[in-house]
Formats: sequence, structure tokens, C-alpha cells
Amino acid sequence: MSINVFGDPLQSCCKEPITGFYRDGFCRTDETDQGSHVVCAVMTEEFLAFTKSRGNDLSTPIPMFQFPGLRPGDRWCLCALRWKEALVAGHAPPVILESTNYRALSYVSIEDLEAHKLELN
Repeated sequence: MSINVFGDPLQSCCKEPITGFYRDGFCRTDETDQGSHVVCAVMTEEFLAFTKSRGNDLSTPIPMFQFPGLRPGDRWCLCALRWKEALVAGHAPPVILESTNYRALSYVSIEDLEAHKLELN
């Protein structure tokens, strides 16, 4: 069972569009996940422009990989180092801590994640 940054069971990040390294809606990972897709983030225009400028265009659909392209408001399991890079550059998108894998803490601090948490109602 995967756990989140609080040590609780990992909650689903998003099923529409379907996200996660395993495309099961969860920010789960294993040793084959080179990017460590463990941060559940909510896309913003600012972040999408930033990541595109860094060579990772998440806005453009890629049908051959069943990738719909992301829009502001979509949730997505981001690579921990991409989120950290965006944080340092001042463009980190909000995160959903209940859906962020504890392995993110190997790359970023809980304090940085909490400073960018999205409150769930």
C-alpha cells in the first residue's frame, strides 16, 4: 500500500484526466519510474508555461500516448524534481497533500509542500 506525506493511505490524485506513473489515478512509483511522479499538483497557467519553457510541454495533447494535454485546474502527478524546480523559480503549482506520495519528501520538504497545499473541502 502506498502512503501519503502524512503517513496515511494515499488518496487518488485524478481519474479525469487519468494520471500517475501507472495511469491509475494515484501518484504511486517504483524503481522504473525515472521521474518519480509523486507530487499531486493542480495545474496553473503559470506552471504550464514554465514547464513548457523547460522542455516539458504538458498542454499539448499527444494522442498516440493517450495524453489529452492539461489545462489549468487539472490535477496531475508531477515529477518531484520538476515541482522543486518550479518552486525555486517561483512557479510551483498548488499540491494536494493527501494525494502526494511520501516519497516526495526525498526531494522536497514537508514545509515547502504545506506552503503550497490546496485546501480540500
